[in-house]
Amino acid sequence: MYRFLLICWLMCLAGLTYAQTPAAPAATQTNLAKPAPKRELQAVRLSTAAPKMDGVLDEAVWQTAPVATDFYELEPKPGPIEKHKTEVRVLYDDAALYIGAVMHDVSPDSILHQLSARDDFGNTDWFGVFIDTYNDHLNGYEFLVSSGGVQVDARQSPTNGEDGSWNAVWESRAVMSGTDWVAELRIPFSAIRFSAAAEQVWGINFARQRRITRQKFFWNEIRPQVDGFVNQWGLLTGLRNLKPPLRLSLTPYVSTYVNHYPYNEQGKQNNTTSFNGGADVKWGINESFTLDATLVPDFGQVQSDNQVLNLSPFEVQYNENRGFFTEGTELFNKGGLFYSRRVGAQPIGFYGVDQQLRASSIGVDGKRRPGEFVVQNPGITRLLNATKVSGRTASGLGVGIFNALSNDVYATVQDSLTGTRREVLTQPFTNYNIVVLDQSLKNNSYVSLVNTNVTRAGSTYDANVTGGLFRFANKANSYALDGRVVYSRRRGQAFGLNEEIDDQDGFKYYLNFGKISGKFTWNIDHGIESHSYNPNDLGLLFANNNISQSANVGYNIYQPFWKLNRLNTFAGISYSLLEQPRLYQDAGFYGGFNTTVTKSFLALGFNLDASPTTHDYFDPRREPLGRYYVRKPANFGFNGYFSSDYRKKFAWDLSYGGRTFAADGDRTGRYSYAITLGPRYRVNDKLSFVYSLGFNQVIKQIGFAGELSRGNPLDAPTALGFGGFLPDGRTVDPLLGRRDVATITNTATATYTFTNRMSFNIRLRHYVSNVHYRDYAQLSPGGVETPVPAYQRNRDNTFNAFNIDAVYSWWFAPGSQVSIVWKNASATRFEANQATPLYFDNLSNTINTPHNNNVSIKVLYYLDYLALRPRRG
Repeated sequence: MYRFLLICWLMCLAGLTYAQTPAAPAATQTNLAKPAPKRELQAVRLSTAAPKMDGVLDEAVWQTAPVATDFYELEPKPGPIEKHKTEVRVLYDDAALYIGAVMHDVSPDSILHQLSARDDFGNTDWFGVFIDTYNDHLNGYEFLVSSGGVQVDARQSPTNGEDGSWNAVWESRAVMSGTDWVAELRIPFSAIRFSAAAEQVWGINFARQRRITRQKFFWNEIRPQVDGFVNQWGLLTGLRNLKPPLRLSLTPYVSTYVNHYPYNEQGKQNNTTSFNGGADVKWGINESFTLDATLVPDFGQVQSDNQVLNLSPFEVQYNENRGFFTEGTELFNKGGLFYSRRVGAQPIGFYGVDQQLRASSIGVDGKRRPGEFVVQNPGITRLLNATKVSGRTASGLGVGIFNALSNDVYATVQDSLTGTRREVLTQPFTNYNIVVLDQSLKNNSYVSLVNTNVTRAGSTYDANVTGGLFRFANKANSYALDGRVVYSRRRGQAFGLNEEIDDQDGFKYYLNFGKISGKFTWNIDHGIESHSYNPNDLGLLFANNNISQSANVGYNIYQPFWKLNRLNTFAGISYSLLEQPRLYQDAGFYGGFNTTVTKSFLALGFNLDASPTTHDYFDPRREPLGRYYVRKPANFGFNGYFSSDYRKKFAWDLSYGGRTFAADGDRTGRYSYAITLGPRYRVNDKLSFVYSLGFNQVIKQIGFAGELSRGNPLDAPTALGFGGFLPDGRTVDPLLGRRDVATITNTATATYTFTNRMSFNIRLRHYVSNVHYRDYAQLSPGGVETPVPAYQRNRDNTFNAFNIDAVYSWWFAPGSQVSIVWKNASATRFEANQATPLYFDNLSNTINTPHNNNVSIKVLYYLDYLALRPRRG
């Protein structure tokens, strides 16, 4: 049946795209997958003083430089030459690269210039320069400035794509000039890396966005049907006798915090203050490599995590908001073996403190008798320092070394009778290390070696992961083979327990081959993650013990046709097994499309998937895998989205999805749906509001309902019927529950931008998820579910999370910032009879619950050795 559906889908897709694709004019009947010839621009060395950074190109030297013009349109219609010309000139001296650009237009009203925070373009025109200093066609820098003078910078790499978390210190000005606008950029050589060769050729491209028509133009043509971006840049010549400067900068910081904790220990003040100081250091070891270090780091001002109720057997993956761990990490993210939230994460013994309490016992009523109790148990590990060394040689060899140290972490416990306190170690002194070697090859190819290592003091276990990666593309850049082989190893003693960890050696491999360029693309892949593969001490893997394979096809129309600007379509099939024992897990078919409407610029997309019966071996939480699984009957899912034109003051986003399941015996009526509505309103070029309302409803979901407890009288009688208890109190057979889950998420953001260097942003988020159990069943080996109508324990629960993040930011000098942050947070969980499905009751409870409050002020000041050293002469 699924094979038949797949064939029908592909036939319809091929017929639709063939019928709607107009024949190209004779002049364009070429191999569209072949990169366009590269344009060249000569840079002019300054023999006089550097031009003044004022956005006025009135110095005579600008007129001596060759002009880059006649940009190609990329969006919405790839290919045509721009109607309103762009003119770009490039100068350089021993210290910096200077770019002057004039963007011609019809009138001042045609140039949009909304203000926004740094690294965030709104509804505005912009100009950008893209530089590939080693001309390896893989890695590059981006420097962009909006018509309002807002700066955006990023790195380009095969691993991260466009990485906007990278920041550099550079100068720019943008001014209106009649019907045109002018951008002037100064990019110091200390902000980029390049070789010491006497004569160099860099990859370069220039881009312009004309927002009023939603057009994007590039000087060297970018063809969307060609795989890759950096490989389609032009060439910058005339660079001679460049000497990489000494790159040495220090960014010291001071910060102060005022905290209010309503649930502080009795007898202590709820208000605390702290004063911190530290620094970030950047040192250019040579022309290719840079050392980045953070000493006594302070991450207290990062945005709050979006907490959720987690009913799955896997951990929640949170975004990394700490700048040091997001900036310039393209090498360390190779192979997906580095999850930076592991560094400074929750101590590994956080949940084991209760097991080490002395002279305490639990009665039959489930209450703890006199003895020790936990006074304080830190949930994060404070870093001592973190260091990165990274760079790339002229021969294309990238080298990355990351190292971080965290100190011992202790929980404090107290005897309830004597008042005596002691400390319990929850995290020993730990060293985190990553080493990466990445060799760029011809034809946008590479080979890489990655090693991650976590070493803990004492007899606590250590972990090591080593992986080899490769990508080989043909000369025409039309086909590519990607792959990786990874080996993981754990050795030592389980933390807090007198038992050895079994020698855990595991492996993973993955291969992908396909056609990567052109209108029609395809790929096939195959991978195995062994049952003992575990990279999670410094990486992130939700589930190992897996064999998976898939086949995918895509057909894309890049030129406008009918009422659409473009059309991207895809379809595929997948199949997976457990690796050990070799058992079926799931199979599926999926397909969809996304497009943009020509005149209204309404972006929309739709995708669907279908799966036969699935065996979930992970949800029962039983090792080894294979004996228990939760049956998920055949199901069909779909989702779609709409996004209106952001040029208008009022715009909106809408997404909707649903899933329905086939009847499974007497289990019927199972389904789910989710809807998210996101209106946004731009009052003017300084003030804007964004709101998002998400609602998700799951009906009659069947999943793990928790362990039974000897100490709970509602569990004990039923537990005996489950085959008795294991020594740790768990039942032999898992308990499943049929439940309804309703989740509502409200997020509101307001932004006011005073200038292109000063902004204020406030974000409020309220999340509530309510779980109601209908009935329960015993899960036996082989996926057999036996209803347990006599089980009467109420396992309903409600989780609320509320956060406010208010941030005032002022970049008062290049690389220097003052930030004032207010953070308000509350998280509550109600169980059994206290759980409530009523949203406004939950909102009221959340508002009336005491919140943690934190106000902080942080000052960063950027000190550049080149600017501070005495000038000779």
